[in-house]
Amino acid sequence: MVSGFLKVAAAVPGLRIADCQYNVQQIIDRMAAAEDDGVALCVLPELCITGYTCGDLFGQPYFIAAAESALDDILSLSHTMKVMAVVGMPIHIDGRLFNCAVVIREGQIFGAVPKTYLPNYNEFYEARWFTSARELPHGKTIKLCGQDVPIDTNLLFRSGEVCFGIEICEDMWSPIPPSSYLALAGANVILNLSASNDMVGKHAYRTDLVKGQSARCIAAYVYSSSGFGESTTDIVFAGAAMIAENGTLLAQSNRFSMTPQNVVTEIDIDKLQSQRLRVNTFRNHSDNVEHKYTTIEVELNTEHSEEEISRTFDPHPFIPSDDRKMAENCAEIFNIQTNGLAQRYLASHSRCAVVGISGGLDSTLALLVAVKTMDKLNLPRKQIIGVTMPGFGTTDRTYNNAVGLIKSLGAEFRAVSIRSACEHHFKDIGLPANARSVTYENSQARERTQILMDIANKEGGIVIGTGDLSELALGWATYNGDHMSMYGVNGGVPKTLVRYLVQFVADNGVDEATRKILLDIIDTPISPELLPADKNGNIAQKTENLVGPYELHDFYLYNFVRFGYSPKRLIFMALRAFDGKYSEEVAAKWLKVFFKRFFAQQFKRSALPDGPKVGSVSLSPRGDWRMPSDASANLWLSQLQDD
Repeated sequence: MVSGFLKVAAAVPGLRIADCQYNVQQIIDRMAAAEDDGVALCVLPELCITGYTCGDLFGQPYFIAAAESALDDILSLSHTMKVMAVVGMPIHIDGRLFNCAVVIREGQIFGAVPKTYLPNYNEFYEARWFTSARELPHGKTIKLCGQDVPIDTNLLFRSGEVCFGIEICEDMWSPIPPSSYLALAGANVILNLSASNDMVGKHAYRTDLVKGQSARCIAAYVYSSSGFGESTTDIVFAGAAMIAENGTLLAQSNRFSMTPQNVVTEIDIDKLQSQRLRVNTFRNHSDNVEHKYTTIEVELNTEHSEEEISRTFDPHPFIPSDDRKMAENCAEIFNIQTNGLAQRYLASHSRCAVVGISGGLDSTLALLVAVKTMDKLNLPRKQIIGVTMPGFGTTDRTYNNAVGLIKSLGAEFRAVSIRSACEHHFKDIGLPANARSVTYENSQARERTQILMDIANKEGGIVIGTGDLSELALGWATYNGDHMSMYGVNGGVPKTLVRYLVQFVADNGVDEATRKILLDIIDTPISPELLPADKNGNIAQKTENLVGPYELHDFYLYNFVRFGYSPKRLIFMALRAFDGKYSEEVAAKWLKVFFKRFFAQQFKRSALPDGPKVGSVSLSPRGDWRMPSDASANLWLSQLQDD
């Protein structure tokens, strides 16, 4: 079973104006469809029992009584259904009429929420018939279908970690929607029953409102609006229904459909709760809640089998799937990196920037950032010193690419072999000549860093770090070796994104010779090249064979750091995201590696050089991630132990 998901539906039923009995059956059909889909919470449109466009019929007492009778029929017909539904209807209270949302399940009415803001402009004239909820005293209870029902705007409905609140149509369009206060009072799911007509440009704006309100409230927003069957005397209702979660649109209806429909998806309650724990700006507004809220306990299912979950997950959360968005992101990231480096370069009064170039992706990206920075500062590219430092594992392919790239970009080229220095060092510390230990590997990385630092000291410059975010997460860097620099431009860029950034440069604004080198670097296996090449001169040490696929680690990194998911949830999401590419056994194997390394290597992150944050996940010890270096991973690993 998978927990933490709430399956919801935004339903658009068929409708006949003022034909309550017909509308009852349409509502029951939508509820039954939701029940069949395993939906826990189903939202229907505003005034769906009567229709929104009834006009002066709302002034007919017989008609209002018929609406209550229709609700009674819905309660009877749905008394065996587990789905909780929220339906819209007019309710007569003390000589006034209120436009309300009514929460029902298994024949019981849990509460009614009246509409606060009544549009009375352009095509809307609700104030002709309805009274605003502001004229209804808080804490009121009414008789509805023979039941004592609380009616208030300040009702919260809670089931475990799920807490939902309700607003109606125009409420969302107000300067401070009621849902803002509901969210501050604890609601993480907002329901909106609407009757919003369509015209050119309105749907895009309405969608932005739904997404924006879900983002501001760090909540899910389930919106259902009237469709086919409402009066078309002067306006048309297209049946807009949508579900958003913290600014992201998860699902939406097929507008202008003449067929009833349910929009169904799962809300990730765990994700919302995690975000609320982290964002103190949200918590700091809790004192702005004007009234006390009444919490009504309800029962909603948040446990589902894996097969019941329809939601998919992005296997590459750092990489936009849209080409246009990818290009925009790459340009934005380069601007962040170059502006950061430009500020550091000027502030340190540097005379040059020193970059170690291996012929791999990370150092290539760092060099490209340095080049763009010099161009932005109107400084000669010769102020960049590109240093390639061949060692025991350097192949002709990476060496030639390093040399060619430095020269083609117009930087100063230097080559310093580390072989003799390392061999001398091995002798000094008593390391056998045939040893292939971690000492053998790390001493090469430290020797390279020493060369870069000493050149920078000699020339009055700064060393630009090349390590990326994924390497920082796994600790895949030699402490006081490639771990260290004076400014790490790639520290906020995950490995899966580095390749796209280099590709972006290759496709935009470099000559053909440089482009050819960049494309070959992109195709080169990821390797630190600290072990000798194979007998054919090819790379023998491939990083992903040792620590696991970077795409999997980046998936774990993003979802663990940003949302705090449990190991079991991460495995479920990974299997769903990669859709058969990795078995459960393999996914669990590399997740164990991720947790072991992530916790054990925190001491390296605690001593990181400065570098720019470029995305929503950062591991800077001065910024987003503070963790003791001696924290234990046992709690997370225990959930991954074999049964």
